[in-house]
Amino acid sequence: IGLNKAKMLNADILLGTDPDADRVGIGVKNHKGEWVLMNGNQTAVLAFAYMIEARKAKGIAQPNDMVITTIVTTEMINEVAKQNNVGCYNVLTGFKWIAEKIKELEGKENYVIGGEESFGLMIGDQIRDKDAVSAVALMCEMAAYEKNKGKSLFDKMIELYLQYGFYYENLISITKKGMNGQKEIADMMNGYRTSPPAVINGSAVVTVLDYQMQIGKNLITGESWTINLPKSNVLQFITTDGSKISARPSGTEPKIKFYFSVNTKLASKDEFDTKQLELENRIKGIISSMNLN
Repeated sequence: IGLNKAKMLNADILLGTDPDADRVGIGVKNHKGEWVLMNGNQTAVLAFAYMIEARKAKGIAQPNDMVITTIVTTEMINEVAKQNNVGCYNVLTGFKWIAEKIKELEGKENYVIGGEESFGLMIGDQIRDKDAVSAVALMCEMAAYEKNKGKSLFDKMIELYLQYGFYYENLISITKKGMNGQKEIADMMNGYRTSPPAVINGSAVVTVLDYQMQIGKNLITGESWTINLPKSNVLQFITTDGSKISARPSGTEPKIKFYFSVNTKLASKDEFDTKQLELENRIKGIISSMNLN
């Protein structure tokens, strides 16, 4: 309904929230003039980049500015923060962890924005939970800013890919039905934990992060380190080509989610379609390699 209305009005942007107004989704025209829906990772990157770049442009950026994201959200946010000399913290999934990190760093670091891949954003620290009202206001400001330059939010997304790297994410959810469903998922996680894959889709696994055991390990050097986050039944595998695969079972249902993040360089806007197809196929290869079809 929203997309049809946006087409009829020849709108610049489509915005939608869930009934309790804590998540926001946006639709924009792509480089072909077709309406597309931005995913949660893209929405977060646009918001984080705008807040960081706008503060610098206005001369109000502070040396102790920092942003907060989650362990299953796109790594592109970390890259945006890094290139702009802004601190970036990765916490467990859920805005209570973002709020907890803000409280921990109060008086030491200056919180700018936080968010995760599931369309939630926390702009400023007044509410300390995901909020679509402030997010909608920010998206409108971002769209107006780009329109004044003769561009769209999709054009801005391409610019960010050119500057920081082309990151592409996907998510699948697997349900194991029946009485043995929970056990099957527990066995799956135990298998990954005790015998992590050495190679995924032809790329060697370099790092394994076990948030339940709070241990990270480099499989090449044998080096290990402590993960300073609360325990959570999440496993992550990072490969030599920069792919990141996260496995996260539900605590209440016989269901397990797999988050996939891949990236490449984008040299020009003309390469976008080709590179996106390449990244889509890489994720398909990962899913097939891990027998998750």
